[in-house]
Order: sequence, then structure tokens, then C-alpha cells
Amino acid sequence: MKQKIIVIGSGFGGMAAAIRLAAKGHKVTLLEKRDQLGGRAYQYEINGFKFDGGPTVITAPYMFDEIFQAAGRQRQEYMTLVPLDPFYRIFDAEGRPFNYYHQMDDMLAEIERFNPSAKEGYRRFIERTIAIFNAFHPYTDKPFLKLADMLKIMPDVMRLGAFQGSYGFVSRFVKDEFLRRVFSFHPLLIGGSPLDTPAIYSLIVQFEKTYGVYYALGGTGAIVNAFGRLMDELGVQVHLETEVAEILINGDKVSGVRLADGSRVEADVVVCNGDVAFTYRHLIPTPYRKKYTNRRLDWLKYSMSLVVIYFGTKRRYLDSQLHHHNIILNQRYKGLLRDVFSGRQLPEDFSLYLHMPTLTDASIAPPGCESFYVLSLVPNLESPTDWAQMARPYRDRLMQFLEDNYLPDLQANIVAEHQIDPRHFQNTLNSYRGAAFSVQPTLLQSAWLRPHNRSEEFANLYFVGAGTHPGAGVPSVLASGKIAAELIDPTPVGVKEKVYV
Repeated sequence: MKQKIIVIGSGFGGMAAAIRLAAKGHKVTLLEKRDQLGGRAYQYEINGFKFDGGPTVITAPYMFDEIFQAAGRQRQEYMTLVPLDPFYRIFDAEGRPFNYYHQMDDMLAEIERFNPSAKEGYRRFIERTIAIFNAFHPYTDKPFLKLADMLKIMPDVMRLGAFQGSYGFVSRFVKDEFLRRVFSFHPLLIGGSPLDTPAIYSLIVQFEKTYGVYYALGGTGAIVNAFGRLMDELGVQVHLETEVAEILINGDKVSGVRLADGSRVEADVVVCNGDVAFTYRHLIPTPYRKKYTNRRLDWLKYSMSLVVIYFGTKRRYLDSQLHHHNIILNQRYKGLLRDVFSGRQLPEDFSLYLHMPTLTDASIAPPGCESFYVLSLVPNLESPTDWAQMARPYRDRLMQFLEDNYLPDLQANIVAEHQIDPRHFQNTLNSYRGAAFSVQPTLLQSAWLRPHNRSEEFANLYFVGAGTHPGAGVPSVLASGKIAAELIDPTPVGVKEKVYV
């Protein structure tokens, strides 16, 4: 039986679910509060520059292929992905670059430049991450709705040491301090501290090694546009600048939504791509919530937040040491991570991700110009930091650091700029406490212990996105869209019933 389905939010998880469900003939309506699609993948256009608002590291092209194939299309007809190698250029505190390559031989040659004695340990580390990948990859697009689902994987978690924190896990194999950081930074891509995020998330390392790292020509916004075009072809009704104020409850089910303008939209199923904690606290009235009470939501640990500065320059920096994806590490590592994730204080120092996509795709900037964004880890809004006062001084310190160390005469050449901080994540993206990646991926907040893809309280309410299983990061949120869609309608792709009227 075909159903009326509302999808709240147009991040990758919401769009993936909408496409899969529309391809099976359901009547899908997608509601987005902002003025264009994308959620965290929103693309800003400023003075002729295109800046990807959020995710920039694209891997596992097969996950995009599956979505288009579910609709009887080919991904290549909608967007172009180009491979990057090295995946990242990682700078130590002295500014020495380490190229993080795709192939083992290239990685070993790079390790040789830094510490030849670390090569054997790296080989053993990769052998273990391959074992973790082989054991747990089959579960990344499966729901964890029952305790039995969790118990099924626990023997392998214990056998492989996948419960250990990522940095400690790497340290078992690699003794060089800088290389330990190089091989354990991946949890930061999904909102976790390398000190605490369990090594089961080294799945990410092998996702990249197995499938590669890519860039979408035109930026991540090109992926959003491709999904938007496909939704239009499938008849998904997309409503922009349409904010949901409440999810309507009828007994143990949801019956639709009330919009900010007071109007109501009925539905048989609601798929929420909004932040899980925000959704329960602000869209579902307290009397209906038995499990996810405010107290329970406050008990959860949330990811750090971010300051991101998008900037374009009127000159190019082709003579710099920079690559497409750059990670700039600070001398102070563990202390910085603890400051950021404890929320106690805004650190004086920072480690940075610097995105320089015009090295790969000059079309996203005016001729002769360079496009960047720099991202700095900061505590979420549990911290007492007053961002109304701190945003500008923090920006100035960060940009001066880049000018002094990587981009000469930077500030004199900036011709486009935009900045976001934890207030953006809270107020624009509706992320509880301004957490950039929602629920933190700790051992006790993973798989079955994470908010479920099907609500534990309402039978026809589903969650996709960073705050639910399997977590944050583009592959994970795409997987959450697949999980939710298949829970709603397990009909195999290509088998269609009569379209709902």
C-alpha cells in the first residue's frame, strides 16, 4: 500500500530517503526551512564564489550510485565525481606536510620520509582496520532496533579491540607521535574525539582506502542539485522556506506536522532529517515523550561545534604547499581535544581543516581567484563562550595564523567572506547545543545505543541524519536514508505497486 510521507529536512539523509521512497511510488513531500536544499551541505554563492557549507570529503561513490539506480537512473548523468590522491595533506606543528595517499606503497614511501621504523606498525594497523571493515561494513546500512542486533556484533568488537579509543588503538601499532595523530584523526570527520571514539569507526579509514576520496565538480552543491533534479523527476513535492513547528501525535503514532504558519499537513509516515535532540525537545510536546525526556536528552553527549570561515581571494596560491584537503595539526594535541570536547573553555590555540577546492575545480571561483574554507574545532554551546563577543577576535586570530604560515598577504587579498560559529548550528540548523555533528559517536552512543532509525516511541516516525544510526559523515547519513526507506517499505527496488492517489 502506498503512503503519504513527509520528510522534514533536506540534508543528504532526508533526500536519500525521499528519493528511495518516491521511486517505490509513495507520495513524498519534503519540507525544508531554508531557502535551498542541502541541510549542512548548503552551498553559499558570494561575489562569484561557490562555497560548500558543510561536507567536502566524498567517498563510497557506490552509495550515490545505489540511490540513482533505485530510481532507474545513472549517477553519471547527473553529476561528476573526480578522484583525489593524496586524500589529505597533513601538516605537523612545524609546517612539514605528510601526504595521506590512497595506495599502500605510496603511504609507506611517505612514512619513510618521517619515520622508517613506523612502516611495519602501519602495515599491522591497516591489517586490523581491514578486519574491522570486513566484520562491520555489512551492518552499516542495517538497522539496530533490538538489543539482539547489538549483541550479534559484540564478539567481533571484543576480538578486534574495536572498543578501544581510536588514538589508543593506533598507538598499539605506531609509536611516532605525529604519525599517531595522522592515522587517528578520522573521528573528527564525524564529530568524535580520537581519544574517545571507539576503533570500530576505523571503518572510515577503510571506506576511503577501498572506495577512494572524491570531489564533485561544482562542489558538494552539485550533489545537492543532482538530488534535487532527481526528486523533481520522481514527483517529490519540495517546499522551501517551510518550517515545521510540531510533529502531530495521535496515540502511539504521528499523524503529520503543523507548520510555523499554523497550517497542518497530514501524513501516514514522517521521516525526520532534523537533529534528533532538537526534534524531541521542540517538535514533540513533552506529555507524549516517555523515553526521550528532556533529562534523557541532556544526559547524552553531543559533538563539538565548529567555526568555519569561507573566503575567496583575488589572487591564486598555486605556489603554496597546500593541497585540496589540508589538515593543520597543533603541537598541543590531547589537551586541545580535551578542551574542545569537555566544553570547559575555548582554546587559545587550534588545529584546522583547510579546504582549497579551486586546485581541483577552478570553475567555482571567478577567473584568477582562489576559494577556501577553514574550519576550527570549538566547544559546543555547553561552553560559556560568548560568541557575540568572540566571533570577530577568533576570526582575526585564525586568519592571521593562516597569513603568517600558509597564505602570504591573505587578508589584503580577500574579496568574499562568510563566517559561521556554534550559533549557526543551533539557530539555523536546529542542532541541539550547537553541536555540529549531533550525538557524539562514543562507545555507549553507537549502534543500538544510538537513537534508532525508527522511533522507539511512535511507530511511524523515522529518523535519518547524523544523530541516528549509523552516525555522521556522508556515507553514514546516506545509509540512514536507505535504512529508513527500507523499514518503511521493504519492497525490492524495481518492484512497484499502484501509485498512491
